[in-house]
This record gives sequence, structure tokens and C-alpha cells, in this order.
Amino acid sequence: MSDPRPDKPVEPTDLDHTPPQEPDGPSTAATLVAEAFGTLLLVLGVISTALFAANFGTSDNGTSLGVGFVGVSLAVGITVIAGAYAFGPISGGHFNPAVTLGLAAAGRFPWKGVLPYIIAQIVGGLIATTLIVLIGLFGPDGWLGDAQDGGFASNGFGEASPGGFGLGAAIIVEVLFTALFVLVILGVTHATRGSNFAGLAIGLTLVLIHLAIIPIDNASVNPARSIATAVYGGGLALSQLWVFLVFPIVGGLIAGFSYRALFDGTAKKR
Repeated sequence: MSDPRPDKPVEPTDLDHTPPQEPDGPSTAATLVAEAFGTLLLVLGVISTALFAANFGTSDNGTSLGVGFVGVSLAVGITVIAGAYAFGPISGGHFNPAVTLGLAAAGRFPWKGVLPYIIAQIVGGLIATTLIVLIGLFGPDGWLGDAQDGGFASNGFGEASPGGFGLGAAIIVEVLFTALFVLVILGVTHATRGSNFAGLAIGLTLVLIHLAIIPIDNASVNPARSIATAVYGGGLALSQLWVFLVFPIVGGLIAGFSYRALFDGTAKKR
């Protein structure tokens, strides 16, 4: 039998202890596309600058028209800053397999997500250098062949090093500077101790790294970037690629495990 005088429905009231409703995050597809686009932007910016603008030549009065190492270093930092603010809110803005593995080692990223992120980063980097090749097809006669014969801005040591540095130097700088880079990322993106200017700090750190080590091995600290250029850089670039896959990853893992052990502890309350 129905109630002859039913109560009017009342909207529920949130209490102080009612857990907030977490908004749905971006889909897995969206995060992977963002990682691919961010890596594409990074590789397109730095490699385009290196190939098109770094050694552009001189004016009639002898003034250099190229941007040189400084211009390439700034291009890396600017693209990372732009990518961090454009795509970081979607995917976290890794754009680098060594960063993804370092974040996983530090407990900031799930290990199950590492492989899809790395694949997306590699795809984004390869699309970027493929676009540069397509541009080069419509360049001056011989430009593309010369760029590929010159290694296509690939990373290298020995005869492929801009300054003639050997294998040992390349190994040391890739481990050391990748580890420092990941440590900075972990610090400025910390949940409670991080900075609102994390993207800026990360980009400027990458500028500093490139200023320091471009003469040594063309500055990788990013396996996706190294793969993207080696594919078009010829046999020497491909034969040396393993260094720029293994040792940036070693540096990233060292940084991730070290940060977790050294800096993520909390003080015990007395």
C-alpha cells in the first residue's frame, strides 16, 4: 500500500568527511598521443635547428648567420618548456624513455605504463625526423644527401663526435647528465615540495646540459631522440646507437632509485 503523504526528496548534503569526487583523468589513448606529440615537438625543434640553422653560413660582411651550439641548446629547452605546459597536464610530459624509466624507479609512474610510453615517444621522434627528411627533399640540390652523410645530427663518439671525444667520454656524460636531469625533474615535480615553474626549470636544465655536452657527443640524454636521428644518419650512427640507448637509461634509473632512497623519506613524529 502506498504512503498517502510521502516525504519530499531531499538532496544529500556533503559532510566534512565526505571524500571528494575525483574527476576522471585523460584516457590512455590521450596520454600516449600527448607523449608522441610532445616528443615530436622536442625532436623537430632541436634537429631542425641543428640541421637548418646551426651552420647557416655567413653574410656578405662575414657575420655568422648560424645559431651554433647556443641556438641548438636553446631550441631544446624552449621545445621542452612548450611541450611541458601543452602536453604535461595530459601525460605528465616525459618525452624521453630515460625520464619515464627514472620516474618509474622513483615510484612516480607505474611500471606497466613504461613500455606504451616508450613506444609513443619513439614513434613521435621518428615522425619528427621523417618530416625533416620530407622538407629536405625540397631543399637545395644535395642538401639532404649532405645532411645524411654528416650523420643527420646523430649522437656519436670518436670520429662522430663534434670534438673528437671517445667512447668513455660519451658513456660518462650520458650517465651523469641524464641522472642529473632526472633528479631535477623529480625535485621540481614533487607532490608537496615541487614548483609551479617545473616546466621552466626542466627546460632550462636541458639548455644547460646541451651547452655542456654537445661538443662531446651531440648531447643525447634521450634515447628517443637518438633513435630518431640514427635512422637517417647512416651506418656509423646506427652502429654507435647502442651507447645512447643504454647509458641514458642507466642514468635515469640511477637517479630514480637514488631520489627515492635519499629524498623521499619523511621525519618521524615524536
